[in-house]
Amino acid sequence: MGQGEVDRDGDIGCCGYCLMFLSFILVVIFFPFSLCIAIKVVQEYERAVIFRLGRVVGGAKGPGLFFLWPCIDEMQKVDLRVLSYDVPPQEILTKDSVTVAVDAVVYYRIFDPIMSVCNVNDAFRSTQLLASTTLRNVLGTKAMSEVLSERESISQEMQHILDVSTDPWGMKVERVEIKDVRLPIQLQRAMAAEAEAAREARAKVVAAEGEQKASRALKEAADVIAESPAALQLRYLQTLNSISAEKNSTIIFPLPINMLSSIMKK
Repeated sequence: MGQGEVDRDGDIGCCGYCLMFLSFILVVIFFPFSLCIAIKVVQEYERAVIFRLGRVVGGAKGPGLFFLWPCIDEMQKVDLRVLSYDVPPQEILTKDSVTVAVDAVVYYRIFDPIMSVCNVNDAFRSTQLLASTTLRNVLGTKAMSEVLSERESISQEMQHILDVSTDPWGMKVERVEIKDVRLPIQLQRAMAAEAEAAREARAKVVAAEGEQKASRALKEAADVIAESPAALQLRYLQTLNSISAEKNSTIIFPLPINMLSSIMKK
């Protein structure tokens, strides 16, 4: 047999058959009360692994009704439904020496009941412990920025590692999801300050670009007005119209600079 395989067709020997005969006698003597012990029911979502004198009898049984020989048969039920496990928050030191608290959820099920019973003491508990360890090992090789931005790829990597590691136990890891990444308070404040500074820098750049475009537009308008002196008068009348529409009692009359210069000389 190779590693992880179970001998499912072992012979119980002459002594085993003698014990089976004695068990049969017990069933007959205590009939029908012996049926309460000998008959077992396995649900649709369960499978039964039957041991006869310590050896596995055939493959996994179920669902349905089964007969067990008293004193020589032992049955263990295995749940085939998908189970979920919340990985407790793990304090992890990332590749760039930042301490973060990460928790995840793992979905897994049993695909081979006999391997899950014979190859490991507690398949569910072992898978849970391995999930916690794998979470720390995988995130320990990632930088903080990768942990925050590449959750999907990290989840797939963890699923692959867990699936390969738990295959000899008859376990199948269906899905792994990282639920939350909690950063230290000081680091959160530093990141918030950095983001605010970046927003202010972008706002200043946008404002400077707007002023540049506005100055170009004013220069073009000034060139147009310089080519036609009447345009300045029309602009003045338009400004007066705007002021009067706002019910403003203050009116400003522009004076030519040449006139002011002559007055100053006098």
